[in-house]
Amino acid sequence: IVIMFILILQAIWLYIKDLAGKDLDMITIAKFMMYTIPVIVPLALPLSIILASIMVFGNMAENYEFAAMKSNGISLQRAMRSLMIVVGTLGVTSFFFANTVIPWGHFKQGNLRRNIVNSKPAMAIGVGNFNQLGDINIKVDQKTGDRGQYLDNVLIHKKNPKRNGNYTVIKSKKGELKSSLKSNIIQLVLTDGNYYDDLFPENAQKRRSSPFVRSYFDTYTLNVDVSGLNNVDLNKADVTDNHRMLKIHELQTSIDSFTTKFNDNLSFYHKGQHKKWAPELMKSRITDTITPGNITDNFISELKIYDQRRTIENTINKLKQQRSALDNRLFQLSEESKRIAKHEIEIQKKFVLGAACIILFFIGAPLGAIIRKGGMGLPLVIATLFFLTYHFINIFAEKSAVEGAFPTWLGAWMGTLIIFPLGILLTYRATTDQGFFDLGGAVETLVSKFKKKPKNPSTAV
Repeated sequence: IVIMFILILQAIWLYIKDLAGKDLDMITIAKFMMYTIPVIVPLALPLSIILASIMVFGNMAENYEFAAMKSNGISLQRAMRSLMIVVGTLGVTSFFFANTVIPWGHFKQGNLRRNIVNSKPAMAIGVGNFNQLGDINIKVDQKTGDRGQYLDNVLIHKKNPKRNGNYTVIKSKKGELKSSLKSNIIQLVLTDGNYYDDLFPENAQKRRSSPFVRSYFDTYTLNVDVSGLNNVDLNKADVTDNHRMLKIHELQTSIDSFTTKFNDNLSFYHKGQHKKWAPELMKSRITDTITPGNITDNFISELKIYDQRRTIENTINKLKQQRSALDNRLFQLSEESKRIAKHEIEIQKKFVLGAACIILFFIGAPLGAIIRKGGMGLPLVIATLFFLTYHFINIFAEKSAVEGAFPTWLGAWMGTLIIFPLGILLTYRATTDQGFFDLGGAVETLVSKFKKKPKNPSTAV
């Protein structure tokens, strides 16, 4: 419960930019927190198991309860037997949880967060990029004030209902949002700016002499109707294709579809590449009059200087176009390959969660018996270090697998495979009453080398 509470606060802090200033009611906030709980279970559950096992077995070892058990013929394996059954059941249950509840949590949380972002249009004005707001596109460099109502360097492209396109541009140094966040009309007051409007007179001469109108203003008030944005349905669910929102059979169906599309695109690119970008120098009289061994020299020598330069420039341009087209196709194929890899990794992660819970228990329980320390102090530090190491290995492996460094199954299982031998080692050393690492002999040998040797009495005489 403690770890879950901490991770929920971390999730809220992570999305505070999307949630702050939206005037959300308590029901919406409670829904967001409820949908966040399944999302953070893959982090909270393994960490909880290793921490709880270290605390329990460390406390028992610290109070000499294991010594009392062993004196009565109860081994560590027998003491762990009931918890092994509990953790094994938890590992199996976590697979079904990862295949049903976690995708549901991602689905609900993702759509709710998206709907919250699209609500309250006064807060939908982002910094550094254009934002669609009613019939205008607005961009600001900075927002200040308790509600973000003060804007710096405002740039607006305003649509004209009579013709398509952005023919009106408004630019000002300062701006202020005057209306309430709940209002369907945003009143935007601009100061110290210019107003540009493109003209399309019927006379061609006037069109060349007066292409646009520019005017300066000290204060300009713009009213924008945002009733559609204020009426966003927070229960709307439009996003359904994220790989984290899918179950195993849905992921497999998506993988089959994406793989077929990837192979079709690859085959199409291979077949169409030569036909579309075959050099034009190989056409017409070149192939008839010039030997293939000396095409460039013979052909260039037959042309005039101007034609030579034009031919070379055209060839360079075509090569640049071909390279750009190849880069775009490679990027598209790379993105499709990454999408397939993410879906394959997501399938494996549903099995990894249960296996990680079991293995981390076999790390935490023997480790607690070895360090003989209970409570929330040292066990919390050790559990956090082990789990963070495991978690960072998984993140690195998954990203590398998505990039194609190694197979996707290995990317999903690498962290678990690395800690598995450690669990076996700790269990063996704990059952045989050995320490974490037997460094005593090595330390004594190292210290003895630096000790001053006593003088031989016979040599001194």
